[in-house]
Amino acid sequence: MSGGITRRQALTIGALGVGALGIGATGLVWTTVGSQTSGSGTATATSGAAGWVEPSVLESVDGVLDVTLQAAEREVEVGGASVRMLTYNGTVPGPTLHLRPGDLLRVRLQNDLTDPTNLHTHGLLVSASDNSDNPFLRIGAGESFDYEIQLPDDHPAGVFWYHPHHHELVADQVFAGLYGAIIVDEEDWSQAPPRVVVVSDVTITDGAVASVSGVERMLGRTGEVLLVNGQPSPTLPAPAESEQRLLIVNACTSRYLDLRLGDLDARVRGIDSHRRTPQSADRLVLAPGNRADVVITTPTAATDLVAAAYDRGQAGMGMMGGGSTTSPEAVVLTVVPDAGATPPVVADPVVSTRRDLRETAVDGTRTLTMSMGMGGGAGMRFLIDGRAFDAGRTDQSVTIGTVEDWTIVNVSPMDHPFHLHVWPVQVLRAGSADVTGVDVRDVVDVPAGTSVTVRIAFDRFPGQTVYHCHILDHEDLGMMGVVDAA
Repeated sequence: MSGGITRRQALTIGALGVGALGIGATGLVWTTVGSQTSGSGTATATSGAAGWVEPSVLESVDGVLDVTLQAAEREVEVGGASVRMLTYNGTVPGPTLHLRPGDLLRVRLQNDLTDPTNLHTHGLLVSASDNSDNPFLRIGAGESFDYEIQLPDDHPAGVFWYHPHHHELVADQVFAGLYGAIIVDEEDWSQAPPRVVVVSDVTITDGAVASVSGVERMLGRTGEVLLVNGQPSPTLPAPAESEQRLLIVNACTSRYLDLRLGDLDARVRGIDSHRRTPQSADRLVLAPGNRADVVITTPTAATDLVAAAYDRGQAGMGMMGGGSTTSPEAVVLTVVPDAGATPPVVADPVVSTRRDLRETAVDGTRTLTMSMGMGGGAGMRFLIDGRAFDAGRTDQSVTIGTVEDWTIVNVSPMDHPFHLHVWPVQVLRAGSADVTGVDVRDVVDVPAGTSVTVRIAFDRFPGQTVYHCHILDHEDLGMMGVVDAA
Protein backbone atom coordinates (compact mmCIF):
# COMPACT_ATOMS: atom_id res chain seq x y z
CA MET A 1 0.00 0.00 0.00
CA SER A 2 1.16 3.52 -0.59
CA GLY A 3 1.91 5.99 2.20
CA GLY A 4 -0.40 8.81 3.19
CA ILE A 5 -4.01 9.02 4.26
CA THR A 6 -6.91 6.86 3.19
CA ARG A 7 -9.45 8.09 0.66
CA ARG A 8 -12.08 8.21 3.43
CA GLN A 9 -9.86 10.44 5.57
CA ALA A 10 -9.00 12.69 2.64
CA LEU A 11 -12.67 13.20 1.85
CA THR A 12 -13.51 13.92 5.48
CA ILE A 13 -10.77 16.47 6.03
CA GLY A 14 -11.12 17.85 2.50
CA ALA A 15 -14.70 18.75 3.31
CA LEU A 16 -13.29 21.26 5.78
CA GLY A 17 -11.57 23.11 2.97
CA VAL A 18 -8.11 21.85 3.88
CA GLY A 19 -7.11 20.50 0.48
CA ALA A 20 -4.22 18.10 0.07
CA LEU A 21 -2.23 17.09 3.12
CA GLY A 22 1.53 17.52 2.99
CA ILE A 23 3.65 14.49 3.85
CA GLY A 24 6.86 15.22 5.74
CA ALA A 25 9.70 12.85 6.63
CA THR A 26 11.83 14.26 9.39
CA GLY A 27 13.91 13.23 12.35
CA LEU A 28 12.73 13.57 15.92
CA VAL A 29 13.81 16.60 17.92
CA TRP A 30 13.81 15.61 21.59
CA THR A 31 13.59 17.86 24.65
CA THR A 32 13.27 16.26 28.06
CA VAL A 33 11.29 18.24 30.62
CA GLY A 34 11.77 17.62 34.33
CA SER A 35 9.35 18.15 37.18
CA GLN A 36 6.90 20.71 35.82
CA THR A 37 3.81 22.65 36.68
CA SER A 38 3.06 24.00 33.22
CA GLY A 39 3.39 21.10 30.78
CA SER A 40 5.18 23.39 28.35
CA GLY A 41 8.05 21.07 27.36
CA THR A 42 8.17 19.75 23.82
CA ALA A 43 9.32 16.70 21.96
CA THR A 44 8.13 17.37 18.45
CA ALA A 45 9.17 17.07 14.85
CA THR A 46 7.16 18.61 12.04
CA SER A 47 7.82 18.96 8.35
CA GLY A 48 4.46 19.24 6.62
CA ALA A 49 0.94 18.58 7.81
CA ALA A 50 1.42 14.82 8.22
CA GLY A 51 5.00 14.78 9.49
CA TRP A 52 5.80 12.90 12.68
CA VAL A 53 4.71 14.72 15.84
CA GLU A 54 5.03 13.49 19.39
CA PRO A 55 3.44 14.87 22.56
CA SER A 56 5.51 16.86 25.03
CA VAL A 57 7.17 14.76 27.73
CA LEU A 58 7.02 15.49 31.46
CA GLU A 59 9.52 13.38 33.37
CA SER A 60 9.80 12.74 37.09
CA VAL A 61 12.80 14.11 38.97
CA ASP A 62 14.04 12.64 42.27
CA GLY A 63 10.96 10.45 42.56
CA VAL A 64 8.33 13.15 41.98
CA LEU A 65 6.44 14.51 39.01
CA ASP A 66 4.44 17.69 39.67
CA VAL A 67 2.25 18.69 36.75
CA THR A 68 -0.73 20.87 36.03
CA LEU A 69 -3.21 19.56 33.46
CA GLN A 70 -5.61 22.21 32.19
CA ALA A 71 -8.66 20.73 30.49
CA ALA A 72 -10.04 23.28 28.05
CA GLU A 73 -11.45 23.66 24.55
CA ARG A 74 -8.80 25.04 22.19
CA GLU A 75 -8.01 25.41 18.50
CA VAL A 76 -5.58 22.69 17.39
CA GLU A 77 -4.20 21.77 13.97
CA VAL A 78 -5.37 18.47 12.52
CA GLY A 79 -3.91 17.65 9.13
CA GLY A 80 -3.41 21.33 8.30
CA ALA A 81 -6.92 22.36 9.44
CA SER A 82 -7.81 24.35 12.54
CA VAL A 83 -10.23 22.33 14.67
CA ARG A 84 -11.78 23.06 18.07
CA MET A 85 -11.14 20.10 20.35
CA LEU A 86 -10.92 19.43 24.07
CA THR A 87 -7.29 19.52 25.17
CA TYR A 88 -4.95 18.98 28.06
CA ASN A 89 -2.55 21.95 28.18
CA GLY A 90 -3.66 23.02 24.71
CA THR A 91 -2.63 19.88 22.83
CA VAL A 92 -4.13 16.63 21.54
CA PRO A 93 -2.99 14.32 22.99
CA GLY A 94 -1.90 15.79 26.29
CA PRO A 95 1.70 15.51 27.49
CA THR A 96 3.28 12.11 28.01
CA LEU A 97 4.01 11.45 31.68
CA HIS A 98 7.27 9.50 32.16
CA LEU A 99 7.41 7.84 35.57
CA ARG A 100 9.46 5.26 37.42
CA PRO A 101 8.39 2.64 40.00
CA GLY A 102 8.00 4.25 43.42
CA ASP A 103 7.36 7.74 42.01
CA LEU A 104 4.81 10.16 43.41
CA LEU A 105 2.63 11.73 40.71
CA ARG A 106 1.03 15.00 41.77
CA VAL A 107 -1.47 16.45 39.30
CA ARG A 108 -3.39 19.68 39.64
CA LEU A 109 -6.37 19.19 37.31
CA GLN A 110 -7.80 22.56 36.27
CA ASN A 111 -11.22 22.13 34.71
CA ASP A 112 -11.88 24.94 32.24
CA LEU A 113 -14.57 22.95 30.45
CA THR A 114 -18.28 23.69 30.63
CA ASP A 115 -18.98 20.24 32.14
CA PRO A 116 -17.61 18.38 35.16
CA THR A 117 -14.68 16.02 34.68
CA ASN A 118 -12.07 14.03 36.60
CA LEU A 119 -8.94 11.97 35.87
CA HIS A 120 -8.29 8.25 35.57
CA THR A 121 -4.74 6.89 35.28
CA HIS A 122 -5.72 3.83 33.28
CA GLY A 123 -3.77 0.68 34.14
CA LEU A 124 -1.65 2.07 36.97
CA LEU A 125 -1.55 -0.25 39.98
CA VAL A 126 -2.42 2.45 42.50
CA SER A 127 -5.03 3.24 45.11
CA ALA A 128 -8.45 4.37 43.93
CA SER A 129 -9.31 6.10 47.20
CA ASP A 130 -9.33 9.74 48.32
CA ASN A 131 -7.36 11.98 45.95
CA SER A 132 -5.63 9.13 44.13
CA ASP A 133 -7.09 7.37 41.05
CA ASN A 134 -10.65 7.85 42.27
CA PRO A 135 -13.31 7.45 39.54
CA PHE A 136 -16.07 8.84 41.78
CA LEU A 137 -14.58 12.33 42.06
CA ARG A 138 -16.35 15.27 40.42
CA ILE A 139 -14.38 18.38 39.48
CA GLY A 140 -16.93 20.98 38.43
CA ALA A 141 -16.56 23.52 35.65
CA GLY A 142 -14.10 26.21 36.71
CA GLU A 143 -12.78 24.14 39.63
CA SER A 144 -9.39 22.56 40.21
CA PHE A 145 -8.36 19.48 42.18
CA ASP A 146 -5.03 18.17 43.45
CA TYR A 147 -4.35 14.48 42.86
CA GLU A 148 -1.60 12.54 44.65
CA ILE A 149 -0.96 9.15 43.08
CA GLN A 150 1.74 7.02 44.68
CA LEU A 151 3.25 4.27 42.56
CA PRO A 152 4.47 1.28 44.60
CA ASP A 153 8.17 0.43 44.50
CA ASP A 154 7.41 -2.81 42.64
CA HIS A 155 5.15 -1.18 40.03
CA PRO A 156 5.61 -2.99 36.71
CA ALA A 157 7.08 -1.25 33.69
CA GLY A 158 4.61 -0.71 30.89
CA VAL A 159 2.45 1.57 28.78
CA PHE A 160 -0.50 3.29 30.46
CA TRP A 161 -2.66 6.33 29.76
CA TYR A 162 -4.88 8.94 31.37
CA HIS A 163 -8.35 10.21 30.47
CA PRO A 164 -11.53 11.52 32.11
CA HIS A 165 -13.83 9.12 33.96
CA HIS A 166 -16.85 11.18 35.00
CA HIS A 167 -19.85 8.91 34.41
CA GLU A 168 -22.06 9.82 31.43
CA LEU A 169 -19.42 12.21 30.02
CA VAL A 170 -16.48 9.86 29.43
CA ALA A 171 -17.07 9.06 25.75
CA ASP A 172 -17.79 12.69 24.81
CA GLN A 173 -14.65 13.99 26.52
CA VAL A 174 -12.29 11.29 25.26
CA PHE A 175 -13.65 11.44 21.71
CA ALA A 176 -13.12 15.21 21.73
CA GLY A 177 -9.43 14.94 22.66
CA LEU A 178 -8.86 14.41 26.39
CA TYR A 179 -6.24 11.67 26.66
CA GLY A 180 -2.49 11.21 27.06
CA ALA A 181 0.13 8.51 27.57
CA ILE A 182 1.83 7.40 30.79
CA ILE A 183 5.03 5.37 30.54
CA VAL A 184 6.53 3.63 33.57
CA ASP A 185 10.08 2.29 33.26
CA GLU A 186 13.64 2.68 34.53
CA GLU A 187 14.99 3.84 31.17
CA ASP A 188 16.94 6.95 30.23
CA TRP A 189 15.02 8.79 27.51
CA SER A 190 17.52 11.62 27.09
CA GLN A 191 19.30 10.10 24.09
CA ALA A 192 16.98 7.77 22.19
CA PRO A 193 13.43 7.60 23.52
CA PRO A 194 10.86 5.15 22.15
CA ARG A 195 8.15 6.45 19.84
CA VAL A 196 4.93 7.16 21.74
CA VAL A 197 2.00 6.33 19.43
CA VAL A 198 -1.36 7.50 20.81
CA VAL A 199 -4.07 6.31 18.41
CA SER A 200 -7.52 7.91 18.51
CA ASP A 201 -10.35 8.69 16.14
CA VAL A 202 -12.65 11.64 15.64
CA THR A 203 -15.34 12.99 13.35
CA ILE A 204 -14.96 16.65 12.39
CA THR A 205 -17.80 18.86 11.20
CA ASP A 206 -17.57 22.61 10.54
CA GLY A 207 -14.21 22.93 12.25
CA ALA A 208 -15.24 21.17 15.47
CA VAL A 209 -15.77 17.70 16.89
CA ALA A 210 -19.09 16.40 15.61
CA SER A 211 -21.92 15.78 18.03
CA VAL A 212 -22.99 12.17 18.43
CA SER A 213 -26.41 10.75 17.58
CA GLY A 214 -28.36 8.47 19.85
CA VAL A 215 -27.78 5.55 17.50
CA GLU A 216 -24.02 6.20 17.42
CA ARG A 217 -23.94 6.34 21.18
CA MET A 218 -25.72 3.02 21.53
CA LEU A 219 -23.59 1.30 18.90
CA GLY A 220 -20.42 2.89 20.25
CA ARG A 221 -19.17 5.76 18.10
CA THR A 222 -16.38 5.30 15.57
CA GLY A 223 -14.71 8.44 14.25
CA GLU A 224 -14.32 9.02 10.54
CA VAL A 225 -10.66 10.05 10.85
CA LEU A 226 -7.97 7.96 12.55
CA LEU A 227 -5.31 10.02 14.32
CA VAL A 228 -1.83 9.27 15.65
CA ASN A 229 -0.67 11.85 18.17
CA GLY A 230 -3.40 14.15 16.88
CA GLN A 231 -2.54 13.85 13.15
CA PRO A 232 -4.01 11.68 10.37
CA SER A 233 -1.77 8.89 9.05
CA PRO A 234 1.61 10.55 9.74
CA THR A 235 4.93 9.39 8.31
CA LEU A 236 7.53 7.90 10.65
CA PRO A 237 11.08 8.39 9.27
CA ALA A 238 13.95 6.10 10.25
CA PRO A 239 17.09 4.65 8.69
CA ALA A 240 16.30 1.58 6.58
CA GLU A 241 16.62 -1.73 8.44
CA SER A 242 16.88 0.03 11.82
CA GLU A 243 14.70 -0.99 14.74
CA GLN A 244 11.93 1.29 15.98
CA ARG A 245 10.17 0.81 19.31
CA LEU A 246 6.52 1.85 19.29
CA LEU A 247 4.61 2.35 22.55
CA ILE A 248 1.03 2.16 21.26
CA VAL A 249 -2.08 3.35 23.11
CA ASN A 250 -5.56 2.61 21.75
CA ALA A 251 -7.32 5.77 22.98
CA CYS A 252 -10.34 5.28 20.69
CA THR A 253 -13.73 5.33 22.36
CA SER A 254 -14.98 2.23 20.53
CA ARG A 255 -12.67 1.26 17.65
CA TYR A 256 -10.67 -1.96 17.84
CA LEU A 257 -7.23 -1.66 16.20
CA ASP A 258 -6.60 -4.77 14.11
CA LEU A 259 -2.97 -3.97 13.33
CA ARG A 260 -1.37 -5.81 10.40
CA LEU A 261 2.34 -6.06 11.16
CA GLY A 262 3.52 -8.63 8.63
CA ASP A 263 5.58 -6.23 6.49
CA LEU A 264 7.40 -4.71 9.49
CA ASP A 265 9.10 -7.73 11.11
CA ALA A 266 7.30 -6.91 14.36
CA ARG A 267 8.07 -8.29 17.80
CA VAL A 268 5.57 -7.69 20.61
CA ARG A 269 7.33 -7.02 23.93
CA GLY A 270 4.36 -6.23 26.10
CA ILE A 271 0.59 -5.81 26.37
CA ASP A 272 -0.86 -3.36 28.90
CA SER A 273 1.33 -3.59 32.05
CA HIS A 274 2.79 -7.01 31.25
CA ARG A 275 6.27 -7.16 29.70
CA ARG A 276 7.10 -10.52 28.15
CA THR A 277 9.76 -12.23 26.04
CA PRO A 278 9.48 -10.62 22.57
CA GLN A 279 7.25 -12.61 20.23
CA SER A 280 7.02 -12.22 16.45
CA ALA A 281 3.56 -11.14 15.29
CA ASP A 282 1.89 -10.57 11.94
CA ARG A 283 -1.30 -9.31 13.59
CA LEU A 284 -2.11 -7.57 16.87
CA VAL A 285 -5.64 -6.66 17.95
CA LEU A 286 -5.93 -3.92 20.56
CA ALA A 287 -9.37 -3.37 22.05
CA PRO A 288 -10.22 0.17 23.22
CA GLY A 289 -7.98 0.92 26.21
CA ASN A 290 -5.35 -1.73 25.40
CA ARG A 291 -1.69 -0.76 24.95
CA ALA A 292 1.31 -2.49 23.38
CA ASP A 293 5.12 -2.31 23.36
CA VAL A 294 6.21 -3.29 19.84
CA VAL A 295 9.53 -3.25 18.00
CA ILE A 296 9.47 -3.03 14.20
CA THR A 297 12.23 -3.07 11.57
CA THR A 298 12.22 -0.15 9.13
CA PRO A 299 11.70 -1.53 5.61
CA THR A 300 13.65 -0.39 2.55
CA ALA A 301 10.53 1.17 1.00
CA ALA A 302 7.69 3.22 2.46
CA THR A 303 5.31 0.82 4.20
CA ASP A 304 1.92 1.40 5.80
CA LEU A 305 0.94 0.11 9.20
CA VAL A 306 -2.71 -0.65 8.56
CA ALA A 307 -5.62 -1.14 10.92
CA ALA A 308 -7.85 -3.58 9.06
CA ALA A 309 -11.63 -3.28 9.01
CA TYR A 310 -13.03 -4.78 12.20
CA ASP A 311 -16.58 -5.94 12.92
CA ARG A 312 -17.47 -5.90 16.63
CA GLY A 313 -21.05 -7.09 16.15
CA GLN A 314 -24.53 -5.79 15.56
CA ALA A 315 -27.27 -4.33 17.72
CA GLY A 316 -29.42 -7.28 16.71
CA MET A 317 -33.15 -7.85 16.31
CA GLY A 318 -33.44 -4.96 13.87
CA MET A 319 -32.82 -2.43 16.64
CA MET A 320 -31.17 0.91 15.92
CA GLY A 321 -31.97 0.66 12.23
CA GLY A 322 -29.52 -2.18 11.70
CA GLY A 323 -26.56 0.15 12.30
CA SER A 324 -23.11 -1.34 11.84
CA THR A 325 -20.22 -1.34 14.27
CA THR A 326 -17.63 -2.20 11.60
CA SER A 327 -14.73 0.24 11.53
CA PRO A 328 -13.26 0.78 8.03
CA GLU A 329 -9.68 -0.03 7.10
CA ALA A 330 -7.32 2.86 7.82
CA VAL A 331 -3.62 3.67 7.62
CA VAL A 332 -2.30 4.23 11.12
CA LEU A 333 1.11 5.51 10.04
CA THR A 334 3.62 5.08 7.23
CA VAL A 335 7.17 3.97 8.00
CA VAL A 336 9.53 5.75 5.60
CA PRO A 337 13.23 4.87 5.17
CA ASP A 338 15.28 8.03 5.65
CA ALA A 339 19.07 7.88 5.74
CA GLY A 340 19.17 11.31 7.38
CA ALA A 341 17.04 10.34 10.37
CA THR A 342 18.75 9.81 13.70
CA PRO A 343 19.46 6.09 14.22
CA PRO A 344 17.41 4.95 17.21
CA VAL A 345 18.67 2.82 20.07
CA VAL A 346 16.19 0.20 21.25
CA ALA A 347 16.56 -0.67 24.92
CA ASP A 348 16.93 -4.33 25.82
CA PRO A 349 13.55 -5.89 26.63
CA VAL A 350 12.51 -6.05 30.26
CA VAL A 351 10.55 -9.19 31.07
CA SER A 352 8.06 -9.15 33.93
CA THR A 353 8.77 -11.26 36.98
CA ARG A 354 5.08 -11.33 37.90
CA ARG A 355 3.94 -14.62 39.38
CA ASP A 356 1.80 -17.03 37.38
CA LEU A 357 -1.55 -17.05 39.16
CA ARG A 358 -2.43 -20.43 37.68
CA GLU A 359 -0.28 -21.91 40.45
CA THR A 360 -2.17 -19.99 43.17
CA ALA A 361 -5.02 -21.30 45.29
CA VAL A 362 -8.37 -19.68 44.49
CA ASP A 363 -10.51 -18.27 47.31
CA GLY A 364 -13.70 -17.72 45.32
CA THR A 365 -15.40 -17.56 41.93
CA ARG A 366 -17.91 -15.16 40.39
CA THR A 367 -19.81 -14.83 37.14
CA LEU A 368 -20.63 -11.40 35.68
CA THR A 369 -23.02 -11.15 32.73
CA MET A 370 -22.90 -8.31 30.21
CA SER A 371 -26.17 -7.76 28.36
CA MET A 372 -28.22 -5.32 26.31
CA GLY A 373 -31.92 -4.65 26.11
CA MET A 374 -34.54 -2.08 25.27
CA GLY A 375 -35.10 0.44 28.01
CA GLY A 376 -38.40 2.06 27.17
CA GLY A 377 -38.11 5.78 26.57
CA ALA A 378 -34.41 5.73 27.45
CA GLY A 379 -33.53 3.60 24.39
CA MET A 380 -31.01 0.76 24.59
CA ARG A 381 -29.84 -0.31 28.05
CA PHE A 382 -26.35 -1.67 28.74
CA LEU A 383 -26.20 -3.81 31.85
CA ILE A 384 -23.98 -6.00 34.02
CA ASP A 385 -25.90 -8.69 35.89
CA GLY A 386 -29.13 -7.08 34.73
CA ARG A 387 -28.41 -3.73 36.39
CA ALA A 388 -27.24 -0.35 35.15
CA PHE A 389 -24.50 1.51 37.03
CA ASP A 390 -25.35 3.07 40.37
CA ALA A 391 -22.46 4.80 42.17
CA GLY A 392 -24.25 4.30 45.49
CA ARG A 393 -24.52 0.51 45.15
CA THR A 394 -21.77 -2.05 45.78
CA ASP A 395 -21.98 -4.82 43.19
CA GLN A 396 -19.01 -6.96 44.25
CA SER A 397 -17.38 -7.18 47.70
CA VAL A 398 -13.90 -8.70 47.78
CA THR A 399 -11.33 -9.26 50.51
CA ILE A 400 -7.78 -7.91 50.34
CA GLY A 401 -5.32 -10.81 50.25
CA THR A 402 -7.56 -13.17 48.30
CA VAL A 403 -7.43 -14.54 44.76
CA GLU A 404 -10.61 -14.99 42.72
CA ASP A 405 -11.70 -16.31 39.33
CA TRP A 406 -14.18 -14.13 37.48
CA THR A 407 -16.01 -15.40 34.42
CA ILE A 408 -17.27 -12.58 32.24
CA VAL A 409 -20.19 -13.74 30.09
CA ASN A 410 -21.32 -11.64 27.12
CA VAL A 411 -24.86 -12.63 26.12
CA SER A 412 -25.22 -9.63 23.79
CA PRO A 413 -24.66 -9.59 19.99
CA MET A 414 -21.88 -6.99 20.32
CA ASP A 415 -18.30 -7.34 21.58
CA HIS A 416 -17.55 -5.75 24.97
CA PRO A 417 -13.97 -5.18 26.25
CA PHE A 418 -13.97 -5.65 30.04
CA HIS A 419 -11.79 -3.33 32.16
CA LEU A 420 -11.13 -3.64 35.89
CA HIS A 421 -9.47 -0.69 37.63
CA VAL A 422 -6.50 -1.14 40.03
CA TRP A 423 -5.94 -4.91 39.77
CA PRO A 424 -4.64 -6.51 36.56
CA VAL A 425 -6.17 -9.82 35.52
CA GLN A 426 -4.60 -13.00 34.16
CA VAL A 427 -6.60 -14.57 31.34
CA LEU A 428 -7.20 -18.27 31.96
CA ARG A 429 -9.81 -19.19 29.39
CA ALA A 430 -11.31 -17.58 26.30
CA GLY A 431 -14.51 -19.32 25.27
CA SER A 432 -13.86 -23.04 25.65
CA ALA A 433 -10.09 -22.78 25.11
CA ASP A 434 -7.53 -22.57 27.90
CA VAL A 435 -4.94 -19.81 27.45
CA THR A 436 -1.35 -21.02 27.28
CA GLY A 437 1.39 -18.93 28.83
CA VAL A 438 0.97 -15.93 31.10
CA ASP A 439 -1.45 -13.40 29.62
CA VAL A 440 -1.90 -10.44 31.99
CA ARG A 441 -3.87 -7.33 31.03
CA ASP A 442 -6.36 -4.83 32.36
CA VAL A 443 -8.64 -4.73 29.28
CA VAL A 444 -9.91 -8.12 28.10
CA ASP A 445 -12.07 -8.49 25.02
CA VAL A 446 -15.22 -10.57 25.49
CA PRO A 447 -16.64 -11.27 22.00
CA ALA A 448 -20.38 -11.44 21.45
CA GLY A 449 -21.99 -14.62 22.71
CA THR A 450 -18.86 -15.91 24.48
CA SER A 451 -17.18 -15.80 27.88
CA VAL A 452 -13.71 -15.16 29.29
CA THR A 453 -12.39 -16.38 32.65
CA VAL A 454 -9.72 -14.35 34.46
CA ARG A 455 -7.86 -14.75 37.75
CA ILE A 456 -7.39 -11.69 39.96
CA ALA A 457 -5.12 -11.19 42.96
CA PHE A 458 -6.70 -8.58 45.24
CA ASP A 459 -3.37 -8.12 46.98
CA ARG A 460 -3.56 -4.46 48.07
CA PHE A 461 -5.39 -1.13 47.81
CA PRO A 462 -8.57 -1.38 49.89
CA GLY A 463 -11.45 0.85 48.84
CA GLN A 464 -14.02 1.23 46.09
CA THR A 465 -13.48 1.38 42.37
CA VAL A 466 -15.20 0.19 39.18
CA TYR A 467 -15.21 -2.35 36.37
CA HIS A 468 -16.89 -1.66 33.04
CA CYS A 469 -17.12 -2.08 29.31
CA HIS A 470 -14.42 -0.01 27.58
CA ILE A 471 -16.68 0.86 24.70
CA LEU A 472 -16.95 4.19 26.47
CA ASP A 473 -20.46 4.96 25.22
CA HIS A 474 -21.62 1.66 26.74
CA GLU A 475 -19.95 2.56 30.04
CA ASP A 476 -21.77 5.92 30.01
CA LEU A 477 -25.04 4.12 29.25
CA GLY A 478 -24.75 1.91 32.32
CA MET A 479 -22.41 -1.04 31.65
CA MET A 480 -20.35 -0.53 34.79
CA GLY A 481 -20.29 -1.85 38.34
CA VAL A 482 -18.73 -1.04 41.73
CA VAL A 483 -16.26 -3.30 43.50
CA ASP A 484 -15.44 -2.75 47.18
CA ALA A 485 -12.22 -4.26 48.55
CA ALA A 486 -11.74 -4.47 52.31
